[in-house]
Amino acid sequence: MDLKISKVNEVFMKISCDDSIAKDLHDYFSFKVPNAKFMPSYKNRRWDGKVYLFSIKTHKIYIGLLPYIAEFCDERKYTHEVEADVVQKNVMSEDELVEFIESLHLPFEPRDYQIDAFKKSVEYGRKLLVSPTASGKSLIIYMLTRYYNKKTVVIVPTTSLVEQMAKDFVEYGYDKKICKIYSGQPVFDSEITITTWQSLSKAPVDVLQKFEVVVGDEAHLFKANVLKGILEKMRNTSIRFGTTGTLDGTEVHRLQLEGLFGPASKVVSTSDLIEEGTIASIDIDVIILEHEKMSKVKYQDEMEYLVSNEKRNDFICNLIYSLKGNTLCLFQYVEKHGFILHHIMKDRVKNLHYVYGGTDTKDREEIRGLVEKQDDAVILASYGTFSTGVNIKKIDNIVFASPSKSRIRNLQSIGRGLRKGNGKESLRLFDIADDLWGDNYTLRHLKDRINIYNEENFPYNIKQFKL
Repeated sequence: MDLKISKVNEVFMKISCDDSIAKDLHDYFSFKVPNAKFMPSYKNRRWDGKVYLFSIKTHKIYIGLLPYIAEFCDERKYTHEVEADVVQKNVMSEDELVEFIESLHLPFEPRDYQIDAFKKSVEYGRKLLVSPTASGKSLIIYMLTRYYNKKTVVIVPTTSLVEQMAKDFVEYGYDKKICKIYSGQPVFDSEITITTWQSLSKAPVDVLQKFEVVVGDEAHLFKANVLKGILEKMRNTSIRFGTTGTLDGTEVHRLQLEGLFGPASKVVSTSDLIEEGTIASIDIDVIILEHEKMSKVKYQDEMEYLVSNEKRNDFICNLIYSLKGNTLCLFQYVEKHGFILHHIMKDRVKNLHYVYGGTDTKDREEIRGLVEKQDDAVILASYGTFSTGVNIKKIDNIVFASPSKSRIRNLQSIGRGLRKGNGKESLRLFDIADDLWGDNYTLRHLKDRINIYNEENFPYNIKQFKL
């Protein structure tokens, strides 16, 4: 055999091969990091701007990348042998599947794609489930934690999601105490622990190694080095699942997540969910604001100009005043933009809720509950607090007050309004962009967003207004 693959622990496998094949593997599993040229270590020539997933020195690579090793061997006509304990399959019969789901006594019937995702995950014990917002990822996670019935940790990116996930589990029928870990919360022994990755990153190695099952929800948001640090320390945790609504489109991002959790599997698409009526339909108004032509400036100077532009901020606020239903307005900079918008709106909007990083978790949960009971509320929120994971069914309109080209941020933000509830069937998104000199940075970012809308089959109209 050209390559012999053996298990090191539940994180790494080792590939025994000659030096020339090892060099080939090292090159094959190397990827350029986007925007590396702007990083100090690259500028100072201490780093070549690449991530290497296979180590020439140790011959180790993440177990989750086993399917790609097989692809590598097929392409190059190498023979390979995998020891039996590297990945073990667990075949689940239809009778066992039905019996288990019935035993949960769920308050509603799981959808076919949720059952299929659960079954595939159990078969391999390692999966990265790619499924959009409002597709019911929390139910899939709940089914997995109940099936294994082992000491489990569910890792989420925000304190709000810790609370929300725990509430979801209780709604699904879980009647035991859940340990919720984030700042100020008591820590106790429990079968299920839900924590932010920031809190878990501080846990000692012996604590991490006690968990038999790990689930990373919204895994795309974990900082790469922190996620790596947590999951590499969990050397004895064989059962690993990641869930994400969006990957950022770069190969290195996807392969790092697959390596740590397992092979990616698409559960369902947003357009499929809209077509079958599971989530709300979407209509997008792309609004291009035409400014007086100005000279080209740097990106940061352009952003400074936009967030402080009085006419632009008045346009955003007047748009929000005109909308019917509950509206979520998302901004990027708290002091430079959020405070200004809040100051303009506070006397005109009766049910105005302002949320940013400094807003306490309990206050965010309270706002979430209030908006569910209101019909004319405005949530003015930073992208960091409300673009991911927050579950509010009664969002009728979303306004992008700050431009962004991030695929993850844009799709996650749209997901805040796609849940159905209380007669709501559709979502309107207002994507505000600015024409400053015809090829300015934020106008280019709009082109990236339009590419995303085309890929996702989201309908949109482009409208232009002179300021």
